[in-house]
Amino acid sequence: MAFTPDSPSPGALQHLRAELRHAGERRLVLMEGDRSAALRWLTTELPFLTVDQGLWVSTRADSPLLALQLATPAQARTWLGRELDLLVWDGFSGNPPDGLAALAGTLTAGGLWFWLMPPLAQWGTFADPDYARTGLDQASEHPFAERLAKILCDTPDVIRLDVSGDESTNATINSELGRVRNELSRRRPATAFCVSGGPEQDQLVQALVRFGLGRRRRPLVVTADRGRGKSAALGLAAAELLLQGRQRVLLTAPSAEQVATVMAHARERLGAQLQSQSATELNTTSGASLTFVLPQQLLADKPAAEVVMVDEAAAIAAPLLQRILLGWPRVAFATTVHGYEGAGRGFAVRFREQLDRYTPHWQERTLSQPVRWAASDPLEPLVFRLFLLAAESQNNTQQQTPDPLLVLEPVLELERWQPAQATENDLAEAFGLLVNAHYRTTPADLRQWLDDPAAVSWRARINGRTVGLLWAQGEGEFSAPLAQQVSLGQRRLRGHLLAQSLALHAGLPQAVQQHGLRVTRIAVAAPQRRSGIGQRLVSAAKAYAKAEGFDYIGSSFGGTPALLTFWQRQGLQPVRLGFSQEASSGEYPLQAVCGLSAAGKRLVQDLQQRLGRHWLVLAGRQWVQCEPELMATVMRSLPAGPQPDAEDQRDLQYFAAGHRGFELTLPALQTLSRCVGAADWLSALPPVQCALWCRAVVQGRSWAELQRENLCFGQRDAERQLRFMVSGWCC
Repeated sequence: MAFTPDSPSPGALQHLRAELRHAGERRLVLMEGDRSAALRWLTTELPFLTVDQGLWVSTRADSPLLALQLATPAQARTWLGRELDLLVWDGFSGNPPDGLAALAGTLTAGGLWFWLMPPLAQWGTFADPDYARTGLDQASEHPFAERLAKILCDTPDVIRLDVSGDESTNATINSELGRVRNELSRRRPATAFCVSGGPEQDQLVQALVRFGLGRRRRPLVVTADRGRGKSAALGLAAAELLLQGRQRVLLTAPSAEQVATVMAHARERLGAQLQSQSATELNTTSGASLTFVLPQQLLADKPAAEVVMVDEAAAIAAPLLQRILLGWPRVAFATTVHGYEGAGRGFAVRFREQLDRYTPHWQERTLSQPVRWAASDPLEPLVFRLFLLAAESQNNTQQQTPDPLLVLEPVLELERWQPAQATENDLAEAFGLLVNAHYRTTPADLRQWLDDPAAVSWRARINGRTVGLLWAQGEGEFSAPLAQQVSLGQRRLRGHLLAQSLALHAGLPQAVQQHGLRVTRIAVAAPQRRSGIGQRLVSAAKAYAKAEGFDYIGSSFGGTPALLTFWQRQGLQPVRLGFSQEASSGEYPLQAVCGLSAAGKRLVQDLQQRLGRHWLVLAGRQWVQCEPELMATVMRSLPAGPQPDAEDQRDLQYFAAGHRGFELTLPALQTLSRCVGAADWLSALPPVQCALWCRAVVQGRSWAELQRENLCFGQRDAERQLRFMVSGWCC
């Protein structure tokens, strides 16, 4: 039901918020229509609200209330970990899905989220300013926005206010707000809601204290959705540890603002024992301290501490988390289950592998009950539904009783599929599969998948259930002048990730002149992996690409030996290895391509030749941290370099016999690494020997680093092993 503004009633919003606070609930207030009219109404009404922490999200500073802090849509995610009682989001300035989902989770009980937007019927064609950032401004229709509009239209708890300015509308905004307030009054709880941790939080605080006073190398991981009180528990536990004798507890997170809740609860718990304080440090009368340090500074300075607590862990790059894990005796990590951060899945998948590997006695605690709002709050389930934050593949959920579908004879169906036309259940199941299979899958990916006109998808089903997905998109076909500008770094268009990366870094403009199909995501449900489903999905995409005249098919992914081997089995060969490790997975981005047309095959050949020529130079400068197994796997696929000449052969023989040192022989050893048959020879060596060769000869790591990795006992032992390997090759 929609309403139009009439003369404002002073305090109408304050009365509404009082009822919401009593019930422990929050509301989305959707202001549909004219932006100027909405701002006028808000400018009149908001001053009657008592705002402790409010935020105005817009690219312009025409805030309807001076007390509101300002953030652009692109800055929304930096507010993770903070608490708001009022959010005013100017949708006419852009609506990045990740930011919307993140800020919705910061509202406390009684909180109001005003969202200024066109009428719901226009969302499908609304030119959202955020579309240009991802290339979606070229799309004429926007199924993602249409889907949001339908959900909001069908959700009675959304307060819809018509701000078209039509004075003839019978019902006013005030009557609508009054209706909602009366409804809240009718089901008013006898006892007012209050923020309380409850038994779950108490148990977590106790567990954190036991961890902080306990044995080393038993890290504790805390997972919870927003509003469950994990940050409060960290603060209470940190204070308790100081009171029980710990001298220094360090706290880290992506920003100091994100740990304000932690510090506030620690400050309150310390009470009279608090001697001095600042926004980033608390000192007790006994000389103990709780100090906030940014992750990069923490790792650079390496201050001594008995306990380190990491809040918003999923927003920190996986390689940094690993270094923190190994750098201090007791480390606790807290993060969200359904991460708005974008790297949440990277934490859940990749970092847990590191925990299992380095600290197998790690512990986990989970908070499920909300503490910042009541269980009856309708905003959280609405946000989860809008952005599919809780999407799970049915194949990844444990079933207590046998499923009749699973006892049927499995029948695999492979089909072209359009997620924008799927039912809500099918879409949630499919998106859940992507979330479970990838390090970085966010609400923004859902929008891109549904809206990108260049996207094409395939779905694999067994007995009606989605067990595999492939999402690809067309790239390239740039004009010759534009392609030349891209290769020179003078232009970069939105999208076209693989094509532009190859053109820029390899200096080959034909990479964006040609028509390429990039596999954006591929996912197979865990129970069905290694059964050929992924291969069949790629085969379907390749057949489509050939039929449609694409020049090549490729993919960009976090490089691991297993993933590279998978793509090589599909005919794709590595053509570029990125210089920087990905934040979510900690892996170097690897790009693999298969030529389909004659021009595409020549492009792949040129790219591989170039990578082969540059390999040894870049390995010791850019890929020093790359895993040796991946280095060896890539080298095995590259065109071979020149054979060792007579002088090289002599140096190698002298080295093998112990008559020549490593440094003097290094040029010959590197030549040997790239000659015909060398990659297969390296791969056939025992893993430790192969790793030693890659680290010492290819990557140029120091003897001390090799010793720390348990590849040798020192330089003499390393040279002994290398001499033995060379003698085996020469013989």
